[in-house]
Order: sequence, then structure tokens, then C-alpha cells
Amino acid sequence: MPRKPRRAAGMLRGAATSARRYLPRPALALILNTRFHARHIGNNEAVNTASNHLDVDVSDSHISGYMRRLGEAARKAAVAMARATTGRKNGALFEFAERLAASRDDIMRANAEDVSAARDAQLAPALVDRLELNDSRFAAMVDGVRQVAALPDPIGEILDLKPRPSGIEVGHMRVPLGVVGIIYESRPNVTADAAILCLKSGNACILRGGSESLRSNQAIARCMQKALRAADLPEEAVQVVDTPDRSAVRELLTMPQYVDVVIPRGGKGLVQFVAETARVPVIKHLDGNCHVFIDESADFDKAIAVAVNAKTQRYGTCNTMETLLVHAGIAPRILPELARIYAGHGVELRGCARTRKILPDIQHARPEDWDEEYLAPILAVKIVDDLDAAIAHINTYGSKHTDAIVTENFSHARRFLREVDSASVMVNASTRFADGYEYGLGAEIGISTDKFHVRGPVGLEGLTSLKWVVLGDGNVR
Repeated sequence: MPRKPRRAAGMLRGAATSARRYLPRPALALILNTRFHARHIGNNEAVNTASNHLDVDVSDSHISGYMRRLGEAARKAAVAMARATTGRKNGALFEFAERLAASRDDIMRANAEDVSAARDAQLAPALVDRLELNDSRFAAMVDGVRQVAALPDPIGEILDLKPRPSGIEVGHMRVPLGVVGIIYESRPNVTADAAILCLKSGNACILRGGSESLRSNQAIARCMQKALRAADLPEEAVQVVDTPDRSAVRELLTMPQYVDVVIPRGGKGLVQFVAETARVPVIKHLDGNCHVFIDESADFDKAIAVAVNAKTQRYGTCNTMETLLVHAGIAPRILPELARIYAGHGVELRGCARTRKILPDIQHARPEDWDEEYLAPILAVKIVDDLDAAIAHINTYGSKHTDAIVTENFSHARRFLREVDSASVMVNASTRFADGYEYGLGAEIGISTDKFHVRGPVGLEGLTSLKWVVLGDGNVR
């Protein structure tokens, strides 16, 4: 039975209060649609306007009906996708890759318009960076489609089939989740990644990108829907919400009869809002406060390479290092060289008292710096006495995303891998490798720092579930 619109004043006030609490910047306002025009009003006014709009009745009948139609179509498409053959799904993926390549100029033109509008709207540089499709990112997006097509199809795989004394055989079969809702800011490549992973894993998806990337998302989605038609698969398997109305987000989060799981990709405010509002399961990570620990036994050149790359390769990503921990035994030798290199990249260092004795010209680290995901050329630096102190710091202040150690001590490496409570833990490698593409997943639909139902980069298997299967031959109990 269709859900009745929620009109209770108390529920609306509670949701509005929650959303206000987590609206620290204009990007979330764009996701929730405030019809944001920062070229005409200041950023603070825009955020306040966003909060005020949430006081109105968001169960608009038009949007509710529109989202319900998307949900119904997605549910029907999910049935067809669950039984689609591997050949047909791969055919759609290869066709999508070809159509993306052929439509490159149109997609890049649409993206350039989105980027220009985002700059006019004074979005944060990190968000503009995520929004922009350059040549290498576009090529990686197309290559990711082909990689996913080449991956084994997980659907229908039977695992751990074991005979029982009764004569039956019991195991698990991998099956699609059903309908996946994805809500994301910026990053138009998420439109492609989400679509291809959902398609290959036999799911349908409803995509709600930020209004700042609407032109790019629509251009990419058109290529996918043409590819689905060419493969004789339902176009409704991949649907992009084409209204910027804020209430569409709330409807998507509260349609358990149509949506099986929601995956938010964006800033902490967006993810927190989704987690608190959703009536369906959520696969998420709030932020990426990632660490690199340089152990006393670290190879000097390896430590320099990892610490520099983890911070400077890109600033606006969730797997960028935000805090550098350095063993006291190596700090006097390595910190001056790192400071020189970071200065060349324009990175501002904020250090603890012991760090500032070695680097007196850097900024003093405040207590809140240890919790911060900067997404900017800023790095917190702390000297620690030993491995225990490094692990304790990471498990206290980290976001359980990605953390790395640089060491030549095997037992220290093993302890770090075992005791750091994060989705990805690395030895002698940059945190920037925490990515589905780099992990061989072809693409990722997000990164989860939860421990259920999936952890780390979410690829094909993360979009499936296991059900019990029992094989018999007329067996009775």
C-alpha cells in the first residue's frame, strides 16, 4: 500500500531541526534544493534560506507522486535486472562505454557549464574540484565501465555448499539487493559508477545528484539509457531524479516499499542528514580523517614519498591524509625535509608542541585539528613516542576510513594492520589507494565505514546479498 504523505507538524519540526543542525555549508543546501542563487545573495543568507524552507510541508503531492512513479518503475525494472543474463548486462556496459566516448564533447560541455555555475555560486574549491571532469577523469570513467564489464558476474554464485548428515546440501547464493538509491554531491562520475555497478550486480537504481551537477548527470544518464535500450533491458533500471526540488530527497529516503538501500556520497552534513532521515538501510561514511604514521624504522625515501603523495596528490577526496603522525625517534631527521616539500606545495602545517620545537615556523595545532577533515592544503602533524601511541591516536580521532603505516618492522606492520579499526589499513602505501578502481573493483559506488553490511570501497559484491539455498533429493525431516 502506498505510504501516506507525512504531514504531522511535530515530525516536520524534528526533521527541519535535524537538517538545520547539519547544514554547515551551501553544498548541502544545493542537494536539498533551495533554488540556490549565490550570485544574488551571500553564502550565509543562502544557508539560512535553506533552513527556513524546511519549515514548509515537504510532502508536496506532485513530488510525492513523481517519486512514487520512479520507485514503482524501479521496482519493476529490478525484477527484470535480477534475471538478466551476464551477456546482456555486459552488452549494455560495452555499449555504454562506446556511447560515453562518442558523447565526450557534449558531456564535457555540460560539465563546463556546471563548473562555471558552481564557481559563480561560490562553492568551496574542494567541491568545484570534485565537480570538474578533466581529460584524465573522463578517461578513467570510460575505462571503469569496461573494467566492470570484464569482472565476473557475482549474481547466482553459490558459495560454501556443504552436505549435511540429513542428506541435504546447504549453502549461500549471491543475489541483488533490489533498488538502490544514491544521493550525492558534485562528482558526475558517480552517475556512471553507480549506474554500471548497479547494472552488473542486477540492481535498479535511482540517482539523485546535486543540482550543481545536474547538466553533467543528465548527459551521462542519457548515454546509459540508450545503452539499456540497445541491450533490450529496461531503461528504468537507471533513473536520474530530474527535479531539483528538496522534497524529492526526503521522499527517496522514506520509500521502503520501493527502495531497498540508500547510499549517500558527499560531505558530512549530507551523510548525517540521510542517516537520520532514512527509513531504509544506509551504506555510508561520514568523513575521511585519514592518517599516515611514520615509524622509527621507516625507510626515509619511502616515508617521504608516501607522506607527500597521501596529502598532495588531491586535497578534496575522502582518502587524503589529514593528520601525519611521526615517531619521536625519526622526527628530527624527517620533519624538516617534509616541511620543505610541503611548503613547495603550499600546504599549511599545524603541529603539536613537540613538532613546533623542530619546525618553529608552523602553526600551532588546536585540539579540534586532530578531528578535522580539511579537504584543503592543511595538514596536522603530531610526534608520538611509539606504535601504541600512534594506534591509540588513530582509533581515538580517526574516522575509521583509511590509515597507513610506513615501517620496515614486520611485527609493527602486523600489529598496525590488526589493531587499527579502519575500513582500509595500509603498510608502506599512500592512503590515496583506498579506492574501488585501485582495488580492482572497476569502480566504486562509495566507501563504507560501517561494519554491516559492507566495509570499505563498495563494488559489485557490496551491492549483493546472500540468501540460504538448500538442495535435496526428496529429503524430508
